[in-house]
Amino acid sequence: MIFDSHAHYDDEQFDEDRDILLSGMEEAGIGGIINMGASLEGVAASQALAEQYPFVYAAAGVHPDHTGSLNEENMQWMYGLCRKPKTVAVGEIGLDYYWDKESRDCQKKWFITQLDMAKETGLPVNIHSRDAAQETFEIMKKEHAGTTGGVIHCFSSSAQMALEYVKLGYYIGIGGVVTFKNARVMKEVAAAVPLDHIVIETDCPYLAPAPNRGKRNSSLYLPLVIREIAEIKGVTPKEVEDATYANVKRVYPKIQ
Repeated sequence: MIFDSHAHYDDEQFDEDRDILLSGMEEAGIGGIINMGASLEGVAASQALAEQYPFVYAAAGVHPDHTGSLNEENMQWMYGLCRKPKTVAVGEIGLDYYWDKESRDCQKKWFITQLDMAKETGLPVNIHSRDAAQETFEIMKKEHAGTTGGVIHCFSSSAQMALEYVKLGYYIGIGGVVTFKNARVMKEVAAAVPLDHIVIETDCPYLAPAPNRGKRNSSLYLPLVIREIAEIKGVTPKEVEDATYANVKRVYPKIQ
C-alpha cells in the first residue's frame, strides 16, 4: 500500500470532485493520507476530512505564509486538536523567505511556538522551508533537535543537509519534483538518504510528477514518484512502496 504523507485535499481545486476522488483511493492502492494544515481554515478542514474518511489523518499547524493570523487563542484551539486521536502531526510549519508574505520575525516567532506545541503534545512535526534552509536547520537543531521526530517536507536543499537532518532523527519528504528532468539536486538527495528515512508525498494539488507536471496533482500519481526513487536507488518499486509506508507509521505513531 502507498501512503501519501502530505496532501491538501481541502484545497478549492478539489471542490468539484473531492468525494469521488477520495472514495476511490483505497481501491487504487492508497492506504493512507495525511491532510496538512496550512491556514487556520485549512486546519479545520483537515479535521473534517479525517472525521469523514477512515484512511485520512490530520495535522494541525499554520504555514509561515499565514502566521500573521495566529494568536494565543487560536493556538489553544490547536492544542486541543493535537490531542484528538486522528491528529498525527504539527504541520506544516516553518519558514518561507521566497514569498515573504509575513515578516521574518513573525514567521520565526510562530515557528518556534508551534515547535513548542509539538513537544508539549508529543506530536511529530512537518516542516516547510523555502529559501530559508540554513535558518530553518538552525532553529530545528536548537528548538526541537529530533525531540518528537518529524518530516522535512518537500525537501529542496542539498544532500549534505538532508543527511544532517537524518542524523537528528528526521525523515525526508520526497514528491513529484524528483521526477523532473532538471531536478539534479533532488535526485542526489534521493540517492543519498537511506530508504528507511524517506517518506513520499504529493503536496497536492501542487507539484504533480512528470509526465503530468503542471496538472492538478493527487495521490494517484505517487506510483510515478515511487518508480523514480526505485530507479535512483537500484531497488524495486515494491521495496520503495513498502519501506515508505513503514516509515510513515514509524514517524507518526498515532497512525494505526
